[in-house]
Amino acid sequence: MSDIADLTAKTYEITRLIPYGKVTSYGHIAKLAGYPTYSRHVGNALKALPSNTDVPWQRVISSKGLISPRADLGLGVARQKDRLEQEGVEVETLMGGGEKVDLRRWGWFPESLDDL
Repeated sequence: MSDIADLTAKTYEITRLIPYGKVTSYGHIAKLAGYPTYSRHVGNALKALPSNTDVPWQRVISSKGLISPRADLGLGVARQKDRLEQEGVEVETLMGGGEKVDLRRWGWFPESLDDL
């Protein structure tokens, strides 16, 4: 299996482990998967998911707590915000635009998969 296929599979596996009502970052998933510099690929793997997936993609955001903008006129950001709020996660709308989650309160950052 190629590194990219391995990382994609691990991305989905790790994302399924994020508890309901918690979030983590693309970079943290990459680190847990053993590919610490591949956060962009984690985002691409999650973006490629079909709409009927059981992978809770909405629980993955940027390392700054921001919901990543997409090239879909903000529809994906709104959908992700709505899903997180349905789980009880508070999402703050920033003055200059954008949506942010307080990672200190809602973050899930285990040191390794062995901790789970």
